Amino acid sequence: MKKSFFIEGIKQGLPIALGYIPIAIAFGILTASEGLSYLTGMLMSLTVFAGASQFVAVNLMSLGAASGEIILTTFILNFRHFLMSASLSQRLEESTPKLSRSILSFGITDETFSLASVTNLDDNKKLSFSFLLGLMLVSFTAWNAGTWVGLFMGNILPDILQNSMGIALYVMFIGLLVPALKSSIPIAVVALTAMLAHSAITFVPWIPSFSTGWNIILSTMVGAFLGTILFPKEDLHE
Repeated sequence: MKKSFFIEGIKQGLPIALGYIPIAIAFGILTASEGLSYLTGMLMSLTVFAGASQFVAVNLMSLGAASGEIILTTFILNFRHFLMSASLSQRLEESTPKLSRSILSFGITDETFSLASVTNLDDNKKLSFSFLLGLMLVSFTAWNAGTWVGLFMGNILPDILQNSMGIALYVMFIGLLVPALKSSIPIAVVALTAMLAHSAITFVPWIPSFSTGWNIILSTMVGAFLGTILFPKEDLHE
């Protein structure tokens, strides 16, 4: 493992880690307030590591939903991870073993994928395993640390602070996206297309709308398809 790339991954991932902490605290608070055990909340963050689906799963469990319904709902919500994994695999060094790729696939989130997609470490625009491991490890650690804080200490936080944590994830994502939009026309076009597609699906009456997870997937596919047509692979990260 190249230490310099691993350390660089940790440094690049610190803004994501800091943004994850309040969201994870909110998740821990929600888990405890819904009457689920501390062990359930801890294991969800350790083994799932997917914020949106964890929130949804906790809500479904608190409502007494069947296991199959919970699994299917979270699967649909996270289906976009197939797209993100396929895209990121194209930027990995060709020599990266399959086991290493499998390890990295667990750490892919919207935020780590976004940062990795706009990061160039060398002239070949390839990403090393050690860089991505550092990026994802610091994010994973922060998410779990925040979960534990929310589970064990959330009840002492003021209500106004607990309620404000819900917007932190959106603020963090915007903070990651805006610099990339300013420096890359292809990324700006793809992001704008995806946003317009999602708005159309959500608000235009004659366009069929599905669940939140499928709406995100369809919007992502529209943006990705246009990006593939307009910008060849070699131009995406220039």
